[in-house]
Amino acid sequence: MNTLEITQQEYDALDKKQYKVLDIRDEMSYSYGHLPDGINVPKEQLLQNWEAYTGEKLILYCKKGESSLEAAEELREHGMEVYSLQGGYMAWLMYDMEQTKIREQEAGEEAREPYLDIEMSLRKKFRKTIWCRFTKAVREYELVKEGDKIAVCISGGKDSMLMAKLFQELKRHNKYPFEVVFMVMDPGYSPQNRMLIEKNARRLNIPITVFESDIFDSVFHVDKNPCYLCARMRRGHLYSKAKELGCNKIALGHHYDDVIETILMGMLYGAQVQTMMPKLHSTNFEGMELIRPMYLIREEDIKKWRDYNHLHFLQCACKFTDTCTTCGGENASKRMEVKHLISQMKETNPYVESNIFKSVENVNVNTVIAYKKDGVRHHFLDTYDGEEEA
Repeated sequence: MNTLEITQQEYDALDKKQYKVLDIRDEMSYSYGHLPDGINVPKEQLLQNWEAYTGEKLILYCKKGESSLEAAEELREHGMEVYSLQGGYMAWLMYDMEQTKIREQEAGEEAREPYLDIEMSLRKKFRKTIWCRFTKAVREYELVKEGDKIAVCISGGKDSMLMAKLFQELKRHNKYPFEVVFMVMDPGYSPQNRMLIEKNARRLNIPITVFESDIFDSVFHVDKNPCYLCARMRRGHLYSKAKELGCNKIALGHHYDDVIETILMGMLYGAQVQTMMPKLHSTNFEGMELIRPMYLIREEDIKKWRDYNHLHFLQCACKFTDTCTTCGGENASKRMEVKHLISQMKETNPYVESNIFKSVENVNVNTVIAYKKDGVRHHFLDTYDGEEEA
């Protein structure tokens, strides 16, 4: 190869044993999905430690192929043999899905619909780790009740797509009548991102209802924390559309790891003890609730389900940036720090994750200096003199 970029077809035909494939996106993006041979080395780290790869044949990729092209050009100046994957991870996703479709068509009538095996994996292989934890959360927190009409909100990522399949399975059992709508909001996705979400929905046999908004355009010129504003606006649009469709609840795909990370982030960065609740009444949309039925499911098991079924999803579909890690802006790096912290503590205490989760279920108010309830602050001195000594 004489050019700086290689196409998806050229990459597909390569003997990967001769090359080291480096994913130069941030760690969070990599964790949400990557090329099968990709090794995560963030761009800044790679350029600072390029000598460690002297003598290696490198193929770099990022989200769209722009950042990796810049990095490849810089490494070429050091005399290294390095190439950038044209179109990046996004283009690879589209190419891989197209190749999968061709293989399925060639298999003809003998091939089973992909969603059948995906559904079977939830009933068999992932029954204990995913399905049973989903139904436990639904029962324990009373998330689904007779007569509910639930808007299952799909962002296009692994969590919300799995949640949609779990709700389909729950409907199949149908112990009591309830309805679901699989809702996708397009806040201004690029054509490729929109196409990827729709293709995955078809592959998973999820009948999505898509509606559009102009949120991305609205926050594009916001300098201070546009991702936070984007997330808030999205939540409002979801509630509004769900109510328009006759729903009384929206379901979001937050999982167990989101919960424990939120608890620690509140303590370490917000100086408060709080958690991500399994359900909430909306303060702005009367009669509406938010539920989180993935509350007890571990992220690692979601990844295993994704990889077992050879599924590929985007993490952030924002069309304005290749470096956006997750909706929440600055909170993304903080969340990654907390992930690492929990991982380090787990090396010496295997129960640390469950202890963090249970800590907000075992609050002893008698040992709390102050707390808030319904916006009112209570202090232990308010009643201290009227109590007997311990």
